[in-house]
Amino acid sequence: MAYKVCFLISACLVAAAAATTPHPEPTLLDQGYRHMYNREFAEAHQNFQEWERQKPDDPLGPVSDAAAYLFSEFDRLHILQSEFFTHDQHFITDNKLSPDPELKRNFLAALQASRTLAARAQSSDQNAMFATILTNGLESDYSALIEKRYSVSFQKMKAGRALAEKLLAADPTCYDAWIAVGVENYMLSVKPAAIRWLLRIGGGQTDRALGIEKLKLTAERGRYLAPFAKMMLAVAAIRDNNNGQARDLLIGLAAQYPRNPLYRQEIARLEPLALRSTPR
Repeated sequence: MAYKVCFLISACLVAAAAATTPHPEPTLLDQGYRHMYNREFAEAHQNFQEWERQKPDDPLGPVSDAAAYLFSEFDRLHILQSEFFTHDQHFITDNKLSPDPELKRNFLAALQASRTLAARAQSSDQNAMFATILTNGLESDYSALIEKRYSVSFQKMKAGRALAEKLLAADPTCYDAWIAVGVENYMLSVKPAAIRWLLRIGGGQTDRALGIEKLKLTAERGRYLAPFAKMMLAVAAIRDNNNGQARDLLIGLAAQYPRNPLYRQEIARLEPLALRSTPR
């Protein structure tokens, strides 16, 4: 295929669950995502699997567990550093990776469990829609960033974003879902012009300004995906040579998730650059 797409949620992650402001009392899902962003993957799995035990019909339980598997693999393979915190303009790399086969089996099993539960729900059920959006995003992430299967990733990304748009048309306060629109538009917008043209023909969205706008909306008001949206905004700032803004975002993430060294590592790298950084 003539184009390559590196799409994260998660993924990575493209969406999780509805969020309103202020947020309700933290649930096991909230606790699990907090552990995940803190690189405490065993604790995240415990929270998500206990949620599954308590709510066996909720497809968000297993798909959240799948997210923890994916993030732990990203961490092991140093994917966030190599794919995002670089000055490669187009997020393209063909570095060969060695995925963990057992983790992949667990990841795919969790995704399938979520699909099965979502399929039992009514078509208007928001939890089922969220879970399907997130499933598509996680599959897109694994395909692009680990397996380097960019065409498969692109198709999953489009499917997740289309479903997110349907959900948001019914309820625009599902702020986490806006990241599906934000990530696709921003990440495809940094491709070369010829590739952007091909992506648009294939149904992709490449509006950089719209991407940044929706990432900011999730960063400000999202429940589960706000930290990831902030990280993506930091990446965008770095790529715009706005190192001061990137540093500020990373300082906030480091304070919120002190056991994740990624943020501190990038702050240290940006310190000398931020002093002379000016926005474009």
